[in-house]
Amino acid sequence: MSDLSKWRNIGISAHIDSGKTTLSERILFYTGRTHKMGEVHDGGATMDHMELEQERGITITSAATSVRWHENTINLIDTPGHVDFTVEVERSLRVLDGAVLVLCSVGGVQAQSITIDRQMKRYSIPRIAFINKMDRVGANPYRVIKQLKEKLDCDAVLMQMPIGLEQNFEGVIDLISGKAIYFEGEQGEHLRYEEIPDSIKAEYKRARQYMLESLSMYSDQLMELLLMENDVPEELIHDVIKNATLSLQLTPVFLGTAYRNKGIQPLLDAICRYLPSPLDRETDAYKAHSQTDSEPVKMKLTASPNDPLVAMAFKIVEDPYGTLTFMRIYQGTLRKGNSYYNQRSGKKERISRIFRMHADQRVELDSAEAGDIVAVIGIDSASGETYCEQPNFCTLESIYVPEPVIQIAIRPLQTKDADRLAKALYRFRKEDPTLMIRTDQESGETLMAGMGELHLDVYVERIRREYKVDVETTPPKVNYREAPTIAINYETKHKKQSGGSGQYAHICGTMSPIPSDAETSETFIFEEQIVGGVIPANYIPAIEKGFRASLEKGPVAGYPVVNLKILVNDGSFHAVDSSDLAFRICAQTALRENFSRMKPTILEPIMKIEIECPSHFQGNVVGDLTSRRGIVNITETMGSACRIEGEIPLAETFGYSTTLRSMTQGQGTFSMEFLKYKKVPSSIQETIIRERNAKSK
Repeated sequence: MSDLSKWRNIGISAHIDSGKTTLSERILFYTGRTHKMGEVHDGGATMDHMELEQERGITITSAATSVRWHENTINLIDTPGHVDFTVEVERSLRVLDGAVLVLCSVGGVQAQSITIDRQMKRYSIPRIAFINKMDRVGANPYRVIKQLKEKLDCDAVLMQMPIGLEQNFEGVIDLISGKAIYFEGEQGEHLRYEEIPDSIKAEYKRARQYMLESLSMYSDQLMELLLMENDVPEELIHDVIKNATLSLQLTPVFLGTAYRNKGIQPLLDAICRYLPSPLDRETDAYKAHSQTDSEPVKMKLTASPNDPLVAMAFKIVEDPYGTLTFMRIYQGTLRKGNSYYNQRSGKKERISRIFRMHADQRVELDSAEAGDIVAVIGIDSASGETYCEQPNFCTLESIYVPEPVIQIAIRPLQTKDADRLAKALYRFRKEDPTLMIRTDQESGETLMAGMGELHLDVYVERIRREYKVDVETTPPKVNYREAPTIAINYETKHKKQSGGSGQYAHICGTMSPIPSDAETSETFIFEEQIVGGVIPANYIPAIEKGFRASLEKGPVAGYPVVNLKILVNDGSFHAVDSSDLAFRICAQTALRENFSRMKPTILEPIMKIEIECPSHFQGNVVGDLTSRRGIVNITETMGSACRIEGEIPLAETFGYSTTLRSMTQGQGTFSMEFLKYKKVPSSIQETIIRERNAKSK
């Protein structure tokens, strides 16, 4: 393996449609990894290798590759921009050393840019920014710099100055070396260095002075030279930029247009010059036995190939050749044929093959050392698990997984495909931690929950294509409840005589709602106050069993019955014909015949909802919430953002994530949790009963 100081593990992240994949394709071309530039719009992008990605023109899964730039090796991961696939960005950033934040010269800092910034800060990732699409109408890098400072709270400093803008964008001026760089040749592969044109020399001097003054905040030596009005050596400028970038204080900003092949080579130079190598990053792990202590004990990992192996499995992909597990090696050497311990399960697993990945192509390796990112076959893992040479050695901080916000019900159109569907759901759930699969105990439906409608739509399409299963999706049924509103007295007699021993049971008592001030969380209370042995005690459990069996399907619309108290205080029995079965049937009949006299109502689940969005969208969001029968409890303004807390019926939340995003230009987020059951309005109750009866016919 080459010198680790020449090694870079970087990710390319941005808001959707900022040009990440196009930039990745240019990097592959200029580093000699590919000999033809792929394009996203014609489905030819190397990094978007999945058929669905090529059709839709979006990145769905992060793709990894390795390239050489001069004497440096760069492991590159191109991540999705859509918020629905945010876990791909999350787990990639967890294992990377540095990142390139791509911004559109017109759109600037957009919704997903803010999310990515939050993720980079969570994992303390040094980054450089690349303002792309400088050839677009409305391109304004200075406005983007202002947004970076205001919205992302980072010290963004231009390292280059544009030569022309929009359709007149010709190249860039390097503010450090003072050279104009033009990109020539059919595909921008030839760089021409010239003196700065006279027409923009004054502007260049102002821009360079501003850059040096900004950098002087991070170096006393640089500040002294500026105060004495001495020349500043280029090497010192590079050192100051690197140190300030690695300490997460500075974001150097570069310019270009990936589609027009301009600005990529200087960006590659900057990646190698300013972003960290594995040696520049400190990684902590937690000692395995430290969980018994009050504070977990940290241990520093070294990027040495000779120390005991510590590696993290961060992404699992099923392909025709088996399960590929992507691993970042933090310490030690991973060898083909050796066995390593999963630190969570304690299982010893054998690595059968190791690959260096290039999108969906691979090169087999015998070993991989600290600092590398590779894919392995042979282990059964989950995202975020740690592998070591010894059992109970240490664990790495796991990957943050956001909660799913939307769910659908899914079933195969043909019963014979049920096994294939189960296999597909098991695989996707393992690959994607944000995809949750569960079976609803009441309806029996298989529910699939994810980060958004596009997220679930992509998985449904993959089930159809990759597993050849035709599936039907429906919104999940709302789990309504039936509850009584008034108390009644009842008397029910069950008598059956058909020759031989018959059936006889007779019960009397009251049925009532459970009082609201009752100190119980039970939804059903059964009491007996039998005196004088009118019903023998051995029949009482059968009566309770009969009532409980009837609760599962209420008489009104077939929903479970809740909030019911039943008292049995009288009745009679027959010495020969009475039995457990007779009293159980009698109890079931009593509820079925008398429940409608209690003026029952249907209850619906009410969710507690918390919404965050920019303040200027507050009116629209509150208005929409109210139109969905929601109630606003708290509104709180925090700077330019606001938080809204309220209550909303679950039935009104389907499709809400899409509505909220469109209302807030993609900047609104929300979370929900179950709060209580509440009576539905009478008009809606009639609709529910009518629909339920129509389905049961």
